[in-house]
Amino acid sequence: MNRRTFSVLSAGLLLDALAGCSTKSSRPRQQVFNSAARALPINHPNVIFTDVTRQAGIDFVHSAGVRTHQLPEDMGSGAAWGDYDNDGYPDLYLVNQPGPWGQPAGPNSPTSRLYHNNGDGTFTDVTERAGVANRGGFGMGAAWGDYDNDGLLDLYVTNYGRSVLYHNNGDGTFTDVTDRAGVANHRWGMTPVWFDYDNDGYLDLYVPNYVDYNLKGVPAGATSQEYGIDVPFTLNPASFAPVPNRLYRNNRDGTFTDVASHLRVADASGRSLSVAFADFTLNGWQDIYVGNDISSNRLYQNLGHGHFQDVSASSWAEEYRGTMGIAIGDFDRDGDLDMFLSHWIGQGDALYQNLWTEQKLPGKLHFENVADMYGCGAISYSTAGWGTFFFDFDNDGWLDLLVLNGSTFEGKSDRTKLVPEKPFLLWSKGEDGFFDLAASGVAGSALQIPRNARGAAYADYDRDGDLDMIVTTNHGRAVLLRNDGGNRNHWLCIHLIGTHSNRQGIGARLILEADGKRYLRQYGVQGSYLSSSVPEAWFGLGQARQIDSLTIAWPSGSNQVFRNLPIDRTLAITEGRSAWEEKAATRSRV
Repeated sequence: MNRRTFSVLSAGLLLDALAGCSTKSSRPRQQVFNSAARALPINHPNVIFTDVTRQAGIDFVHSAGVRTHQLPEDMGSGAAWGDYDNDGYPDLYLVNQPGPWGQPAGPNSPTSRLYHNNGDGTFTDVTERAGVANRGGFGMGAAWGDYDNDGLLDLYVTNYGRSVLYHNNGDGTFTDVTDRAGVANHRWGMTPVWFDYDNDGYLDLYVPNYVDYNLKGVPAGATSQEYGIDVPFTLNPASFAPVPNRLYRNNRDGTFTDVASHLRVADASGRSLSVAFADFTLNGWQDIYVGNDISSNRLYQNLGHGHFQDVSASSWAEEYRGTMGIAIGDFDRDGDLDMFLSHWIGQGDALYQNLWTEQKLPGKLHFENVADMYGCGAISYSTAGWGTFFFDFDNDGWLDLLVLNGSTFEGKSDRTKLVPEKPFLLWSKGEDGFFDLAASGVAGSALQIPRNARGAAYADYDRDGDLDMIVTTNHGRAVLLRNDGGNRNHWLCIHLIGTHSNRQGIGARLILEADGKRYLRQYGVQGSYLSSSVPEAWFGLGQARQIDSLTIAWPSGSNQVFRNLPIDRTLAITEGRSAWEEKAATRSRV
């Protein structure tokens, strides 16, 4: 059964069906959809996500004061995991806003915060000593990246207005080098991404920009139409003109040059919220996918040596919705990278299955939206999705999905507040599709609480062998959710150190074979909204007790193969070295 014969459940699904057809799997897709729509199977994982925010020492509240119905207030903010002091434990940066839009920041206004991981399950706020408060900045997103290859993670923070690059001094402090580096942006920056688009061994920086939020001449109380609904003019992105994105090429001397327009990847007509990179064609070059709001998404295929081609329409991945979050991963385990997109209310989230390994049309990149076939589309029509990522939270070898939700509609009884919504924790049962564990309560009460959630990122912060997550809330508290029970299965975490490639190994392709199964991971491509997870490559192994091989294709073009690696630990692998090292002590399996 192909897509054109799939049972159409709504007008939205019909539009998706017209995008193209394929026979990705010989398994009838109606069966997949029905399976995913049933009650949870009895063999669902017994994993609880426990709210440990306060006991971990994280006391973070987004913004302050009363909302004033301004779009920038409602869009933020994000979070970023990164081990800035190289002690083996990921630290956490949370982005903040100083308060109501248009009001000057005071000495007691909220600021962004850096929490140092103490290695015992707790964190210490080291923001002031580190000098990364982003004081006065109207914060949006953040990403860690070692742009100068000195072995220390630097930090880029996007704002409405001047964004900031903090250079890591190696002594627990950072220096604002934005102006010298030439990356201030001075636009409404959203989800930043570090990646090496030209494979020269240095990380470049892509910054998507949203709109020109200009209120000159707008009368008080003005409204406008958004998808046929009257909304305040100041809350409607369609009221404002889009602005071009930036691709900052690393000049390898501490400075950057914006080459987005020159390379034709600026997407000047898009209201961009998120971006992700991935080697969709497995040719060693990183492609760029840009998620836009009320404008068409763009896919730029990297042809190598500084050349990109816009394949948005021909790849069937062009869409006109409100795309907030992007997740990248090989969810179907067929050896190429797929995409999940979170969307606004009434649009349905999308699961774009990459058809590259099928080679139905040799040399042509094509995607197919199979969200409804796999049970993660129709459930989202009444929600507005934001932060999202693929992660194997139960270590069974199949990539699961987190999708944060939160309405942008104001409450009827209190227009100063937005309507909260519950998240989706979508457990993958392989070919049977995804099942939402959050709604049923089997994953714990913390995931049943409605929130105006925005950013999401994962890390094994306590190094106990399963993936935990941070969730940010618009005008609310950040929540640290500890994974309890995910380490009942075996796993392996790989931390890369580049030598000829960029120091972090961002963009490397890893293929692991164990117990007759083959897994693909690409280093650092996890994606989300305004947020970034640790770039480590995580492999859930189920009950496999032996790794047959691990192959690493580095961005430099070199390849390494390792055999007989130990399991249930984090290994550091350096490009060109045959030996590996254990990255951090790991607690006992449950």
